[in-house]
Parts: sequence; structure tokens; C-alpha cells
Amino acid sequence: MSTTPQHHQEQTVDESTGLATVADRATLGTADDHAALGTVREHQGPDIWCEDLVRIYSTEGVEVQALQGLNLVVDPGDVVALVGASGSGKSTLLGILSGLDRPTGGRARVAGVDLLSMSRAQRVDYQRHTVGFVWQQTSRNLLPFLSAAENVALPMVISGRRERGRRVEELLGLLGLGDCADRRPTELSGGQQQRVAIATALANSPAVLLADEPTGELDDTASAQVLEVMREAAGSLGTTVLVVTHDPTVSDHVRRTVAIRDGRTSTEVLRYVVTDESGEQRQVAREYTVIDRAGRIQLPKAHVEGLGLRDRVRLEHESTHVQVWPDDEEHQTRGGDGPAPPSGRAPDPRTGRSVRTQEDDDE
Repeated sequence: MSTTPQHHQEQTVDESTGLATVADRATLGTADDHAALGTVREHQGPDIWCEDLVRIYSTEGVEVQALQGLNLVVDPGDVVALVGASGSGKSTLLGILSGLDRPTGGRARVAGVDLLSMSRAQRVDYQRHTVGFVWQQTSRNLLPFLSAAENVALPMVISGRRERGRRVEELLGLLGLGDCADRRPTELSGGQQQRVAIATALANSPAVLLADEPTGELDDTASAQVLEVMREAAGSLGTTVLVVTHDPTVSDHVRRTVAIRDGRTSTEVLRYVVTDESGEQRQVAREYTVIDRAGRIQLPKAHVEGLGLRDRVRLEHESTHVQVWPDDEEHQTRGGDGPAPPSGRAPDPRTGRSVRTQEDDDE
């Protein structure tokens, strides 16, 4: 359940997307305006929307393209894991979505806010009210001289929100920390510290929670606990969550996993529960590749290597799908020139290479 804030400035709307383009608000609303825990949304459409996003860094005259036309859409309330090798662009994307960095090109909106048009004041308001952020290092999330309750209350103090005590109690209870309110970070375990950090990031009812390797410094048990309470809290609050991680266990706690490769979204895995004929439920995971506006796709690396795909591949258009075949052996040898393979040679459906037929043997 969510309530409507009493005071906010009028926002302009981009007619092409129906999304707000101004982040200025007098206040997000006081705590008594938000008697319920639910997230307030003043926009239509996805909570995260990136189109052809580019980020180029220049170092000593050398340009590095961290993002190369990335596209991403995350709907309100979804919990998504973002995975990829080191240098793939994950942290760059998170920096842009958090308002800490600006893209070189493309378009990006979070909770209806245009990230490319924000003024400095709007950016501060955006970081206070629209997004919450959890770092990998617990020391970056919490002030060591404040208790857990005081850390959670601090963002509300800065934003001038009233009835903070009730909000703090609700959040700590939601994250299983009701008995830790008076403890300082040094008196908490690593997992408890990260849960306090999540509560702190959620204090001002952000639409989107961004987490950068939140379980990177935790053991497996604590990691599972943190991920589960994060998922449950997001479900209770209606908050959208984007987690950047290398942790393979994250997939057990999210519905959708998005892989980034070479600065672009490459593949996605969607998980859902189905009920079989005997009435038993089981989880199904299905992998997809992402197609951009120009029709480009990235095949999963395991498929490329397993089938020996390189240079170019052969496509066959069927009525309901497209087949991708390795280039035939003769074509690779010829380098693309020379006569076509003998008519008696047929492609092996497993490899795409031409094989001898009975006619060849009869000859």
C-alpha cells in the first residue's frame, strides 16, 4: 500500500515515453504522509530504462568504451541480478543509475527521472529520495559511531522527514533486526551490518534499490540470509532491486538475471515456477539472448565455443524460428571463393559441415 505525498512540484512529461523529466520536488513527503511502508511512484512505465547507453573514458589520450550501446528495462517491483566478467561495464552502469556518473551518450531514466538532464540540485534530491544504494564494503554504508537505529534514521534526518522512530522500527523489524537497534556496527556481524545498510538505503522509500556486490565480504550462509531478506523487503515495499554481483548463489533469489558482455546486455535468464501434472511445483530457468534495435544479438559464450562458431555463421529462416549453423568446412578452406560444394554433399545437421552421401559412394 502506498500513499500520495502532500507536496511536490509539477513535473513535465516526455510525450514519447510518458516519463517525467524533472526531478525537483519541495519534499518527498513526511513520514506521516507515508504511514505505510510502500514505495511511492509518480511516473508511468519501467523503473529503469536505458537505451543505447554509452560511456567513454579518456585516459592519457586513450579512449576506453565501458558501455557500448547498452539497453536495459526493469519493471517496477522486479528483483534483477546483473552479472558479467570484470571490465564488462557492470559498475559503470551502476554508477550512472545511482547519479554518481554521467553517460557519454544514449538515454537513461530511473523512476521517471531523466538522468541526463538533471541539475546539481536535482541530482542531490534524486540520490536522497529516488534511489537507495548499498556498497560492498560495510564501512561505506554505516557510520561506526551511530547505532543501527541511528544509521537508519540519518537519511530521514537529512531529508527532514518526521516520525522517524516508527519508520526505523518498521524497517529493522522487516529485515529481522528488531533486537539490534541499539547496537553499533562493531557489535554486529557482517550479515547484520549489510541488513542495516539495506534498511538505511530504504529509509526514504526509494523506488529503486541499487546494490554493488552486497554479499562480496560475507560467507555463504550470511550471503543467503542477506539476499533473501533483500528480496522479501523489496516484495513488501514494492521496491525495484538491481544487484551487481559475481556471487553465483544470487540466481536463487531473483527472478531475472541479466548478463553484460563488452559493454552491452548479452543474455538473460528468467525463472518461474510451473506446476506439473502431478501437482508438484518446480522452478524453470530459460535463457534468452538480447536483440537490440538494429537486430544485433550476442550468442552465449558457451554456445559459441561449444559449436566452434567464428568469423561468420550461416542462417536459415524457418516459419517460427531462425537456425544458426557453423560455416561449412569447404567455405572456411576457400576463404569464401571457389565453386560450391558438390551437389551430392549434404550438410550434417549437427555440425553444418557437408558430409558424403550414398551417391558419392556409388560414384
